[in-house]
Amino acid sequence: MIKAENIFKSFGENEVLKGISTVFETGKTNLIIGRSGSGKTVLLKILVGLYRATSGKVWYDDVLFSELSPKKTKPIRSKIGMLFQSSALFDSMTVNENIGFPLNMFTNMTSSEKQNRIDEVLERVSLEGTNNRFPSEISGGMQKRVGIARAIVMKPKYLFCDEPNSGLDPKTSLVIDELIKSITIENKMTTIINTHDMNSVMEIGENINLLVDGHLAWKGHRSEVLRTDNDILRDFIFASPFLQKLRSKALSNTSQ
Repeated sequence: MIKAENIFKSFGENEVLKGISTVFETGKTNLIIGRSGSGKTVLLKILVGLYRATSGKVWYDDVLFSELSPKKTKPIRSKIGMLFQSSALFDSMTVNENIGFPLNMFTNMTSSEKQNRIDEVLERVSLEGTNNRFPSEISGGMQKRVGIARAIVMKPKYLFCDEPNSGLDPKTSLVIDELIKSITIENKMTTIINTHDMNSVMEIGENINLLVDGHLAWKGHRSEVLRTDNDILRDFIFASPFLQKLRSKALSNTSQ
């Protein structure tokens, strides 16, 4: 569990976050959504410790993470996995070397132990046999799965995903969504996903947080979205004609 408690963040006179309080639950896919400039990326960076809040608290389970010194955050940081928007793979490294990078940096595992763990996570993301290929030799979707494999190779307790479906086609996006969701459940991780993808909201949104102008405007489960009476959420979610029709159908079925 990660808890944000009354988070404010300003850059000079620009107040970006205005009292955000929410809980990101363990074993669930926790989404942060909102239009560009709503503050969701800033919130994600505060949660992971890249930014320090102007005021407010961030808890990792029973540890007050936001008040720890950089040195004392290391035990928690070692339990954090990150999936970046661009996958952030090293072009000059093979798939095997990319995934093994955190193991080389942060563990004392033997070479055989590292290889066993690399092969294990490659199998989990359905990329067996790609060890010796370079990022340029695989598709964008495969690169994203390598990024997931690297993010979980250290068996993290907390997983942060920044726009995991950026640049992917709808079919591949669904594969990535389901992979993140299943890994979250299997490993009982606290997973936080920053996304613009409305398909992700409707497919895996177990704990959705909508930010508008730095405020938490709505929070709930995807099952509540189609029937919401929250005007702000409705205007954001149902911008596309397809989702408008889906909502109308859901409401019609409810009234019958």
